Parts: sequence; structure tokens; C-alpha cells
Amino acid sequence: MNEHLPAGPAHDQHGSTPTIDPVCGMSVDPATARWSAQHEGTTYYFCSEGCRDKFVADPARYLAPEHFALPMHGHGHQHEHAPAPSQPMPKGTIYTCPMHPEIRQEGPGDCPICGMALEPAGVPAETGPSPELVDFTRRFWISAALSVPLLILSMGPMLGLPVDRWIGAPWLGWIEFVLATPVVLWAALPFFRRFRNSLVNRSPNMWTLIGLGVAAAYLFSVAALVFPNAFPMTAGMAGPPVYFESSAVIVALVFLGQVLELRAREETGSSLRALLDLAPKTARRIVGEAETDVPLEAVAKGDLLRVRPGDAVPVDGVVVDGESHADESMLTGEPLPVAKRGGSSVTGGTLNVEGSLVMRAERVGAETRLSQIVALVSEAQRSRAPMQALADRVANWFVLLVVAVAVVAFVAWLVATRDVSQALVAAVSVLIIACPCALGLATPMSVLVATGRGAQAGVLVSNAEALERFAGADTLVIDKTGTLTEGHPVLGDVIPVKGVDEGRVLSVAAALERGSAHPIARAILKGAEARGARRLAVAGFKSVTGMGITGLIAARPAALGNKALMEQQGFAVPEALEALTRGSALADATVNYVAEAGQVIGVVAVRDPVKTGAKASVDALRADGLDLIMATGDAAGPANAVGATLGLTRIEAGATPEGKHALVEKLRREGRKVAMAGDGVNDAPALAAADIGIAMGTGSDVAIRQAGLTLLQGDLSAIVRARHLARAMVGNIKGNLWLAFVYNVIGIPVAAGVLYPLTGWLLSPMIAAAAMSLSSVSVIANALRLRSVKL
Repeated sequence: MNEHLPAGPAHDQHGSTPTIDPVCGMSVDPATARWSAQHEGTTYYFCSEGCRDKFVADPARYLAPEHFALPMHGHGHQHEHAPAPSQPMPKGTIYTCPMHPEIRQEGPGDCPICGMALEPAGVPAETGPSPELVDFTRRFWISAALSVPLLILSMGPMLGLPVDRWIGAPWLGWIEFVLATPVVLWAALPFFRRFRNSLVNRSPNMWTLIGLGVAAAYLFSVAALVFPNAFPMTAGMAGPPVYFESSAVIVALVFLGQVLELRAREETGSSLRALLDLAPKTARRIVGEAETDVPLEAVAKGDLLRVRPGDAVPVDGVVVDGESHADESMLTGEPLPVAKRGGSSVTGGTLNVEGSLVMRAERVGAETRLSQIVALVSEAQRSRAPMQALADRVANWFVLLVVAVAVVAFVAWLVATRDVSQALVAAVSVLIIACPCALGLATPMSVLVATGRGAQAGVLVSNAEALERFAGADTLVIDKTGTLTEGHPVLGDVIPVKGVDEGRVLSVAAALERGSAHPIARAILKGAEARGARRLAVAGFKSVTGMGITGLIAARPAALGNKALMEQQGFAVPEALEALTRGSALADATVNYVAEAGQVIGVVAVRDPVKTGAKASVDALRADGLDLIMATGDAAGPANAVGATLGLTRIEAGATPEGKHALVEKLRREGRKVAMAGDGVNDAPALAAADIGIAMGTGSDVAIRQAGLTLLQGDLSAIVRARHLARAMVGNIKGNLWLAFVYNVIGIPVAAGVLYPLTGWLLSPMIAAAAMSLSSVSVIANALRLRSVKL
């Protein structure tokens, strides 16, 4: 740390006196510094924009005297040259096991089932490396430093180094004892604590095997060193062999595997932390004419906030002034920026691309969509996939089986060779090479990575079972409105009768709809405004349930609605116009007749456009083995037209919520594995009844709560991505289980010595330890491939 420099503000406005960045401690020249901030009348200078933002968010933290007592590295730039120190978790934090999420307790500890260190539940925070990783890394380096000379002493004669003659055989064993004892009795203490817990909790696991193996090798060596005459099988030799190097190297290699595993697990949380980091740390709040940067935590509902070009939207809210485009790809996967203007909703974490916006905060803190997404993904990452049940059943008996195999190997070698040391090598190798940890990690690691990858692609997973079920689904029931179509009707054809101007038909229709809040009314009004239709006054407005609207325009009767309304009002529908409405040209539209002054003057057609790319998505899902069925509450005409456009052959039109539910139940009784995709309240019963419910994130909260998967983008292409993700996760889990099973099926017999009569191969406990660590690392590495899977 640059202790000779002033801590914080510059004393010379022209930059003649260097200062330090109060956040990281780097030396900064005020004359050339690009980033600065004012606090209580003093200017502070920073080496980077990130340091400035951290300071602005919490100046008191970085001006506190204890902040400058932190050790700096290199040139004092702590956050670039050294990991941030681990911060203690708040009191009352619930910890859970990565492999057994049903284990929950207040405060840290070890899992009573598998022995793995518990982790804080919920959303991971950037608190620096985990204390376990820091501790294990230190223990690994000390173990490795002591194991290297042990290897030289024990293996030197095999490599042509006569260390036994240099030192003297009587002393060699005692030097190895001195080097190995700190490793076994200090460094390996966490292993033996977990070994003891596995016995106390009657839950045999990998630490049972490691504890037995290391203790057997070390205790036998101590006994052989202290009481050499107690081993008659060594008659004629200088003394019984000792295995201090094996016990120490095993500990070092297990630590290496644990450090690699912990680092990999920390990396799997990076996608979730990346989501959290989408939200800026500060917001620009507008109070009167003044604008100030405030910490994000200080933003309250109703605050007016400025979002400048290139800034991330701080919280959820509504635009009150300005126009721009927002890049929402980080949340929805949609690459095209979305137009934003007065009245548009904006989501915290999305990026304001161009113009300046003023927004009103509506949801802050844990209420924002980003926070809810992160919480959902975090919960899903702790969930268990059904495939894990197989691994759990095997692991429950695995350790006991391995101990039995080790005992058999020991007895067999002792009977065959009369050599206790040779028998011990075989037994310890069997204990050490077996790795139930690899079996236990196979599913949770894939789930952890897959759910994080899904969140990046706009696919939110409520639990691992949802993905596994979707991978095996063979039937997809799709709602039409909002899923296959835009869900927002737009004005289509306006067809007048002969002798009437098209603009007059649209003006009359818009005038009658002006008093209605129906989506079709909004579509007609918006279309009329866009096409420049003349505004007409209406009197005597009346809504006729199930038929349409009537009123008076210039004291003459007018109406808009279906044929039944026209007949009720005594307006004759021209035969040619009626035939046109029944034709294929308007089959996909909702058609309303327009009448004025006692006669029908034309029709207006409103369409719900098919979503762009829906056809390609339907084809992709069908090619992936899914049978697609469209179920909609819409009339048969529009439904069949949309189905024909998309190539769907089974259409269930006029379906009520109960009808959709009954359809899903019927398909399941037929033996199908059914996925249901929808976005409305009317879809919620069917979503709940399906094997897997898929809610469009643009839809209702009820639908989203009933679904196993939520697609933020809200169209069919997101279902394609979800299917690819589900298939990739299941394939990855199967690959992990295969790796773990095959590794143990091959490794354990080899360690027991079955190849010795044929090849003379007998596995060293050190090689067994390396292989055991490699098995866990290989499972983790395979799971991490999901981070780059193409969706």
C-alpha cells in the first residue's frame, strides 16, 4: 500500500500531489484521473469507473480508517491482484448441502449425509472465496510441501538416488515420520472430522473410506517403525516397510481434488451472480430540478429516475418522459432492442441503448423482476432431479460394499503372500480409489449449471424435475393467443359495400368502439387513428351482450357487431358481404359488421397476428419428437387459420379452461407425457395438470406460478431453447453417472489386485488417491460443458 500518499482527496487542484483511490488504494494523479466524485465538499479521484461507483454507493465504508488497514498487493490494487477477503455471512443465514438440499441449518457446518461443507442457501453474494476454499488451499500447499521430500526419500532408491545410504536406513523412517505427521494429524483434521461424523450419523460416505485408508496406512507405519519385530513376515529384511509417503500424498491429492471441486462449484454460481450484476449499484434520482446519484438500496417506489444512454435500468418501472430502445436480451434472450416511450414498462437490469429516459420506480429491492428471477433460479439449483434417486440408492450401499471388498482384498493377499504390508497396500488402495462423491455430484452439478445457463437464455426453471420431465415429454399442448400469436389484436381489412368509402366505415366503427375497453375495441381505435379516420360523435351508446354495440351518429342509428345484432336492429346484411365473411380470406379474423342509417355499410376485421418465427419453432419441436396440439378458447375459424399457417393438424377450438384441463388429463390417460404451454389465467388449470407446465413470462402471474418452466421471451422459440436445455441437462447427467459408475467398476477391482496374477500390476495408494480426485473433477468438468451449450 502506498502509505506515503494521502488517503483519498487531492490536496492540489492541479494534480501536483498524487492521491490514492479510497476504494482500492491505487495511486492516482488528479491531473489525469478520468473518474472523480464529490463527498461532503471534498473531491475524491479513482482509478476506474467501478471504484467510483462503489464509493458513491457507500462513501462511509471506504473512508473508514479500518478500510485502509486492509493489506494490499502488488501496486496496491487489491481488487485486481488478490481476491477480496471472505466476509462473514449475516447472523441467521440458512446453510444447505449442495448435494442434499433437504439438509438445512442455521450457520455453517458439514452435511450429516455426505460430509460436504454446507453452503449459504439462496442467492450467492460476492463475499470473496469461501472460507472452506481458503482453508483447504492452505492445507493443500502445506501437505504438498511436506509430501515432496517424503516422495524423494521413499522413491529415491527406485530412481537411482541412494538416499537410504546417504542418511542411513535407521534414520530414514523417523525422518519420514516427522514429515508425514503434520500432514496426517493437522492438515487432514477436516477429513477425520467428517470421517467421525459419518460414523456417528451412521451415514457412510467418501470420508469414511478416506479416513479408514489414511489412518490404516499411517498407523501401520508408526507400528512398523516403533515395533519392527512385531511383523515376522519381514524376516530376512532390514525392517518392515512403512507407508508414511502414501498417507501424506493421499491427503495432499484429496485436498487437490477438493480445491479443484470447490473452485468449479464457485464458477457454477457465476451465471447467477452475472444476473445480479445486471442491476447497477447506483441510480440517478431526480428531486425537483436536481439530479443525484444514490445507492440502489435508497431508491423507493414512486421515485423519478434518470436513465442515460448506455446505462442499465436500475429498477422496474414506467417511462414518464423520453424515447429510447432497451436491450432486454440479458433477460429474455430476444436480440432486438424494444422501443420505449411514455407509458412503456422497463425492467431493472435491461440496458438503455440510446435516448435519455425518465422513469418512475414501481418495484424495488426483492420485488423487481430481476430479483425474483435470481431467487427462482437459486431455488431451482438446489432442487433434486428424479434421476438422482438412482445415484442415491447406489451410494447408500456403495461405501459398505467397498469396505467389504477392502477386507476381502486384505485377507486374500495375506493368505496368498503372508505379507501384511502387501495386503495393507491392496486394502488401502481399494478404500481410497472408490469415490461415492463422484456419484453424488453427477446430478447436482448438472442441475446447477443447466439452471444457470437457462437463466441466461430466458428460460427460468422452477425445479430440476421440470427440466427432466420436459426432456422426456412426447406431446406439447399449446395455447394460441399470446403463445402462437402476438396476443394483441390489430386492425386488418376494412371492406365497404359498393358506394361507401372505406374511411367512413372505419370512422363509424371507431366512434362506436370509443366507449369500450375490449381488446378488439382498442385494436379498431388504434388502427383508425393510424389510418387517419375522421372522429365522429356518438350518442346513446349501448352494449348488447354477446352481440356488439349500438348508438346514434348524427341522430341516425348505427351499430357494430355480429349478424345477430344486425338482424335484431333490422339492418339487412348484403348477401355478397356475408359470403365474403365466410370465405377463406377472413377465416383467421374476428369480423364485425358496421351499420349506419339503417343499412350495413361494411365490415371491419381484427386479427391476432402469428408470432414471427412461430412456424420455424413448430417445425423444430416436431422434428425433436413432440406431437403438437393447439388448444384455444378462440372460434374455430381463426384457430384453424392459425393452425393451417403453422402446419398444425390437431386443433381444439372453443376450449374453456375446464376443457383444456380435460384435454391434458385425457392425453395423460392415453400414456402420453404431456407438456402444456400457455400464458393466461385460463391456462392455469391445464398447466397444473400437465406433466410439465410452461408459462410465457409475458403472461399472467397465475400461469407462471403453476408452471415448471417460465419463458421470459414469451414465444415458441423460447420453448425450443427450453427443450434443447432439458435434453442437454439429462444427457449430461447420464454422462456423469456413466463416468462415475464405469470409473468405480474398473478402478476398484484393479486396486484390489485382480490384474496382478496376469500383469504384475498392483495399484499404489497414491495413484488410487489421484484417480479418486480425478473422478470428481471429471464429473464437474463434464457438467461445466453445459455453460456453453447452444440453445
